[in-house]
Amino acid sequence: MTDNLLILPIFAHLLIAVLLIFAWGRVNIQRVISILGHFLVLLVSIQLFRKTWFAGILTMQAGAWKAPFGITFVSDTLSATFVLLTAIAGLGVGIFSMVGISRSRMQFGYFPISHFLLMGLNGAFLAGDIFNLYVWFEIVIISSFVLMTLGGKKPQMEGAIKYVALNMLASTVFLTAIAILYGLTGTLNMADLSQKVAQIEKKELVSVTSLLFFIGFGIKSAVFPLYFWLPSSYHTPPSVIAATFGGLLTKMGVYAMLRTFTLIFIPDPFTQNVLIACAIMTMFTGAMGALNKTSIRRMFSYLIICHIGYLIGGLGLHTQVALSAVVFYLIHDIIIKTNIFLATGIIHKIRGSTDIRRLGGFYEEYPKLSLLMAIIFFSLIGVPPLSGFWPKIGLFQASLDANAYVLLGAFIMASFFTLYIIAKMWSEVFWKDLPKRPEETNEFTELPFYKQTLLVVPVLGLALVSLYIGLGAENILAVSNRIALNMIDTGYYVNAVLNK
Repeated sequence: MTDNLLILPIFAHLLIAVLLIFAWGRVNIQRVISILGHFLVLLVSIQLFRKTWFAGILTMQAGAWKAPFGITFVSDTLSATFVLLTAIAGLGVGIFSMVGISRSRMQFGYFPISHFLLMGLNGAFLAGDIFNLYVWFEIVIISSFVLMTLGGKKPQMEGAIKYVALNMLASTVFLTAIAILYGLTGTLNMADLSQKVAQIEKKELVSVTSLLFFIGFGIKSAVFPLYFWLPSSYHTPPSVIAATFGGLLTKMGVYAMLRTFTLIFIPDPFTQNVLIACAIMTMFTGAMGALNKTSIRRMFSYLIICHIGYLIGGLGLHTQVALSAVVFYLIHDIIIKTNIFLATGIIHKIRGSTDIRRLGGFYEEYPKLSLLMAIIFFSLIGVPPLSGFWPKIGLFQASLDANAYVLLGAFIMASFFTLYIIAKMWSEVFWKDLPKRPEETNEFTELPFYKQTLLVVPVLGLALVSLYIGLGAENILAVSNRIALNMIDTGYYVNAVLNK
């Protein structure tokens, strides 16, 4: 079904970013434009999801060039879900940014660049051809590099150099893989590729090409062994920027893997083994890296890596149960990872540090905030019946069904390590007595009440969303099951795009 609605989430962020550029340096005006823009995009994203859910796959051919010759935009349930999650997380980050980002960063373009970043994410999720996906990836990388370097502090620049160097390598590998794929098939449209790749007789060449895509997307997703850029860079920018990175940027790479390895490259046994082996090592190294960290943000950065392993493992199993669990976990993870970095930002404003050795007494002084954060951390662990519990059960079941006992053991090990790491952090930050130290400024209590509210409301809102994901799991499961079914049976997608 042709519908121009599906490009509105892209166009809206572009329009907002341009308006913000015209308001350059006028911080208060930028705040108003940005927050109104986030609400607008959320409404558009809800409408896009509803229409996709009830009317089926939506397509738009740019310039009226029919697929597979033109640039195609596609909204199926998977892409519409990601666009909606991006809008929800973006709104939470946008509200937090009203107070949680310094005025100097606002004056140097934080708001327009953040909307360009979200525009790129939506473009990647709605892209219907593989080269267009690459273009949106580059927009995201450029925008995120600018956000990471705003402020120009030495740790930021060091982290940004590592970040952009590895992402440039990923882009080079990605572009090389696209060139090889085009040489093999003569097309870049993903629906057309789904048909033509299946007709290639030299399956070994297809497997090698698919592994090149896995390397490119794997670097962007922080998959073992090329993950070290993430914990070296995500802890350097302010918490509100890290929330966008941790919640959305790595998931863009996972989305690209889901799209290519279910639509274009159906994994053979060798590719499945590679995916599962990388998943196990990603979970292990992420968990080990988080164990000895004293900075909360570095700890959470390694947990991002650890939990990416769940997603790659489910993709490697490549069954409907596994893919449904992967989608469910992604829905949970985008909201929770965004929220834990926002919560870390509140802790930093109150204590002036995120080093657990310098923290303590948080529950005694802020019991209500502590209970709110407990919901976030327990959801991250997967305590039943919260949001992280249900997709893990699905991954355990899929592993048992496939007799993948080593992978099952890795899933269980990663869950226990997450429990231990969060319990250790909770004990140090919330329960132990605050260490005696020179008097320091409490930025949070010095803020007016309405500004304190602007910091707490997005954390509360995202916590409520994660509670809904857990307590209303049957609704999320209905979405993830439909997505998984369409991943296994790709004919519906192909016919909708190629208008067959």
